[in-house]
Amino acid sequence: MKTMKASHPVVVLTILAFIMFLFAWGNFAGANDEEVIIKMTAKKFEYSPKDISVKKGIPVVLEFTSLDGFHGFYCPGLGIRTDIEPQKVNRLRFIPEKVGTFSFHCDNFCGSGHEDMTGTITVTE
Repeated sequence: MKTMKASHPVVVLTILAFIMFLFAWGNFAGANDEEVIIKMTAKKFEYSPKDISVKKGIPVVLEFTSLDGFHGFYCPGLGIRTDIEPQKVNRLRFIPEKVGTFSFHCDNFCGSGHEDMTGTITVTE
């Protein structure tokens, strides 16, 4: 049986270097693709937090929890909407594609004071 003593370490080092390159490239290439998770609560008659800042092009997941009843979330400027059901985590994933400050509000009537259930999402470069 013939062995390759001289080239064996070169092959192993080449493979290790290639694996390290792929790992480093994956971390570099994926740096802007990581999701930003923002945990939010909804209750009569407020969101917390009510002002959110995100970066353009970076995926965002809003994780809503209702502390009382059924609510909604609607941000017409970004074209995003979801129901917020009690007793569960409600997720809304989006990628902000334009810079600016966009208002959101509850679009499921939740009682007197409902019109004050508002906030803003600010998208920066």
